[in-house]
Amino acid sequence: MKTLTDHLSQYAAYHQDPRNVATHVVGIPLIVLAIATLLSRPSVLVGEWPMSIATLVGVGTIVFHLRLDLRFGAVMALLIGAALWTGQVLAVQTTAVWLSAGLGMFILGWAIQFLGHWYEGKKPAFVDDIVGLFVGPLFLVAEGAFALGMRREVQAAIHERLQDQPAARAASLARA
Repeated sequence: MKTLTDHLSQYAAYHQDPRNVATHVVGIPLIVLAIATLLSRPSVLVGEWPMSIATLVGVGTIVFHLRLDLRFGAVMALLIGAALWTGQVLAVQTTAVWLSAGLGMFILGWAIQFLGHWYEGKKPAFVDDIVGLFVGPLFLVAEGAFALGMRREVQAAIHERLQDQPAARAASLARA
Protein backbone atom coordinates (compact mmCIF):
# COMPACT_ATOMS: atom_id res chain seq x y z
CA MET A 1 0.00 0.00 0.00
CA LYS A 2 1.23 3.49 -0.82
CA THR A 3 2.12 5.70 2.12
CA LEU A 4 0.75 9.13 2.97
CA THR A 5 3.90 10.70 1.51
CA ASP A 6 3.56 8.62 -1.67
CA HIS A 7 -0.01 9.77 -2.27
CA LEU A 8 0.52 13.42 -1.36
CA SER A 9 3.75 13.68 -3.37
CA GLN A 10 2.12 12.19 -6.45
CA TYR A 11 -0.85 14.53 -6.09
CA ALA A 12 1.34 17.57 -5.39
CA ALA A 13 3.29 16.98 -8.60
CA TYR A 14 0.11 17.89 -10.50
CA HIS A 15 -0.57 20.93 -8.31
CA GLN A 16 2.43 23.25 -8.29
CA ASP A 17 0.76 26.44 -9.57
CA PRO A 18 -0.74 28.41 -6.65
CA ARG A 19 -3.75 29.38 -8.82
CA ASN A 20 -4.49 25.69 -9.37
CA VAL A 21 -4.26 24.97 -5.65
CA ALA A 22 -6.54 27.98 -4.96
CA THR A 23 -9.19 26.67 -7.37
CA HIS A 24 -9.03 23.30 -5.61
CA VAL A 25 -9.80 24.97 -2.27
CA VAL A 26 -13.19 25.86 -3.73
CA GLY A 27 -13.74 23.10 -6.30
CA ILE A 28 -12.95 20.03 -4.21
CA PRO A 29 -15.33 20.84 -1.32
CA LEU A 30 -18.09 21.55 -3.85
CA ILE A 31 -17.52 18.19 -5.53
CA VAL A 32 -17.41 16.32 -2.21
CA LEU A 33 -20.67 17.98 -1.10
CA ALA A 34 -22.24 17.25 -4.48
CA ILE A 35 -21.34 13.57 -4.31
CA ALA A 36 -22.58 13.33 -0.71
CA THR A 37 -25.83 14.98 -1.79
CA LEU A 38 -26.44 12.98 -4.95
CA LEU A 39 -25.59 9.63 -3.35
CA SER A 40 -27.75 10.28 -0.27
CA ARG A 41 -30.91 9.27 -2.11
CA PRO A 42 -32.33 6.73 -1.57
CA SER A 43 -31.57 5.96 2.04
CA VAL A 44 -32.93 3.58 4.63
CA LEU A 45 -32.98 4.06 8.37
CA VAL A 46 -30.70 1.77 10.33
CA GLY A 47 -31.79 2.52 13.86
CA GLU A 48 -31.94 6.30 13.82
CA TRP A 49 -29.24 6.74 11.17
CA PRO A 50 -29.95 7.13 7.46
CA MET A 51 -27.90 4.63 5.43
CA SER A 52 -27.22 5.35 1.76
CA ILE A 53 -24.58 4.81 -0.87
CA ALA A 54 -23.11 8.13 0.30
CA THR A 55 -22.69 6.69 3.79
CA LEU A 56 -20.93 3.59 2.47
CA VAL A 57 -18.61 5.63 0.23
CA GLY A 58 -17.94 8.05 3.09
CA VAL A 59 -17.09 5.30 5.56
CA GLY A 60 -14.80 3.62 3.01
CA THR A 61 -13.07 6.94 2.35
CA ILE A 62 -12.61 7.57 6.07
CA VAL A 63 -11.05 4.13 6.51
CA PHE A 64 -8.69 4.84 3.59
CA HIS A 65 -7.59 8.14 5.16
CA LEU A 66 -7.23 6.70 8.67
CA ARG A 67 -5.03 3.89 7.35
CA LEU A 68 -2.74 6.47 5.74
CA ASP A 69 -2.45 8.72 8.78
CA LEU A 70 -4.43 8.88 12.01
CA ARG A 71 -4.18 12.65 12.50
CA PHE A 72 -5.08 13.63 8.95
CA GLY A 73 -7.60 10.77 8.89
CA ALA A 74 -9.37 12.15 11.98
CA VAL A 75 -9.70 15.57 10.33
CA MET A 76 -10.96 13.92 7.15
CA ALA A 77 -13.50 11.91 9.18
CA LEU A 78 -14.91 15.15 10.62
CA LEU A 79 -15.06 16.82 7.21
CA ILE A 80 -16.59 13.80 5.49
CA GLY A 81 -19.08 13.47 8.33
CA ALA A 82 -20.09 17.11 7.83
CA ALA A 83 -20.43 16.53 4.08
CA LEU A 84 -22.58 13.43 4.66
CA TRP A 85 -24.81 15.34 7.08
CA THR A 86 -25.19 18.24 4.63
CA GLY A 87 -25.85 15.82 1.77
CA GLN A 88 -28.56 14.09 3.77
CA VAL A 89 -30.19 17.43 4.64
CA LEU A 90 -30.32 18.30 0.93
CA ALA A 91 -31.43 14.79 -0.10
CA VAL A 92 -34.61 14.94 1.97
CA GLN A 93 -35.73 18.14 0.24
CA THR A 94 -37.85 18.12 -2.88
CA THR A 95 -36.42 16.35 -5.89
CA ALA A 96 -35.88 19.72 -7.60
CA VAL A 97 -33.86 21.07 -4.65
CA TRP A 98 -31.89 17.82 -4.23
CA LEU A 99 -30.98 17.53 -7.92
CA SER A 100 -30.33 21.21 -8.56
CA ALA A 101 -28.11 21.51 -5.48
CA GLY A 102 -26.25 18.26 -6.19
CA LEU A 103 -25.78 18.74 -9.91
CA GLY A 104 -25.11 22.47 -9.56
CA MET A 105 -22.31 21.92 -7.03
CA PHE A 106 -20.91 19.05 -9.10
CA ILE A 107 -20.77 21.01 -12.36
CA LEU A 108 -19.47 24.20 -10.72
CA GLY A 109 -16.87 22.28 -8.73
CA TRP A 110 -15.48 20.51 -11.80
CA ALA A 111 -15.52 23.72 -13.86
CA ILE A 112 -13.41 25.39 -11.18
CA GLN A 113 -11.10 22.36 -11.04
CA PHE A 114 -10.54 22.34 -14.78
CA LEU A 115 -9.84 26.07 -14.75
CA GLY A 116 -7.10 25.40 -12.21
CA HIS A 117 -5.60 22.68 -14.36
CA TRP A 118 -5.69 25.04 -17.33
CA TYR A 119 -3.53 27.41 -15.26
CA GLU A 120 -1.29 24.51 -14.29
CA GLY A 121 -1.00 23.23 -17.84
CA LYS A 122 -1.37 19.64 -16.58
CA LYS A 123 -4.17 17.11 -16.56
CA PRO A 124 -5.85 16.27 -13.23
CA ALA A 125 -4.04 13.68 -11.10
CA PHE A 126 -6.95 11.23 -11.21
CA VAL A 127 -6.46 10.77 -14.96
CA ASP A 128 -3.29 8.78 -14.22
CA ASP A 129 -4.45 7.29 -10.90
CA ILE A 130 -8.12 7.13 -9.95
CA VAL A 131 -7.13 7.18 -6.26
CA GLY A 132 -6.37 10.87 -6.84
CA LEU A 133 -10.11 11.47 -6.43
CA PHE A 134 -9.78 10.40 -2.78
CA VAL A 135 -6.43 12.11 -2.24
CA GLY A 136 -7.60 15.56 -3.41
CA PRO A 137 -9.51 16.41 -0.22
CA LEU A 138 -6.65 15.02 1.88
CA PHE A 139 -4.22 17.22 -0.07
CA LEU A 140 -6.24 20.29 0.96
CA VAL A 141 -6.20 19.23 4.62
CA ALA A 142 -2.44 18.68 4.41
CA GLU A 143 -1.90 22.05 2.73
CA GLY A 144 -3.95 23.69 5.49
CA ALA A 145 -1.88 21.95 8.15
CA PHE A 146 1.35 23.02 6.44
CA ALA A 147 0.12 26.63 6.27
CA LEU A 148 -0.48 26.49 10.04
CA GLY A 149 3.04 25.18 10.63
CA MET A 150 1.90 21.65 11.42
CA ARG A 151 3.23 18.33 10.11
CA ARG A 152 6.50 19.85 8.87
CA GLU A 153 8.01 16.37 8.58
CA VAL A 154 5.38 15.37 6.03
CA GLN A 155 5.80 18.63 4.16
CA ALA A 156 9.58 18.16 4.04
CA ALA A 157 9.22 14.58 2.76
CA ILE A 158 6.87 15.73 0.01
CA HIS A 159 9.17 18.60 -0.94
CA GLU A 160 12.12 16.21 -1.11
CA ARG A 161 10.22 13.83 -3.39
CA LEU A 162 9.17 16.67 -5.67
CA GLN A 163 12.76 17.86 -5.98
CA ASP A 164 13.68 14.38 -7.21
CA GLN A 165 11.21 14.66 -10.10
CA PRO A 166 12.67 16.44 -13.17
CA ALA A 167 9.37 17.96 -14.32
CA ALA A 168 8.59 19.35 -10.87
CA ARG A 169 12.08 20.77 -10.59
CA ALA A 170 11.76 22.47 -13.99
CA ALA A 171 8.37 23.94 -13.02
CA SER A 172 9.78 25.27 -9.75
CA LEU A 173 12.70 26.89 -11.54
CA ALA A 174 10.38 28.45 -14.12
CA ARG A 175 8.37 30.17 -11.35
CA ALA A 176 11.47 31.38 -9.45
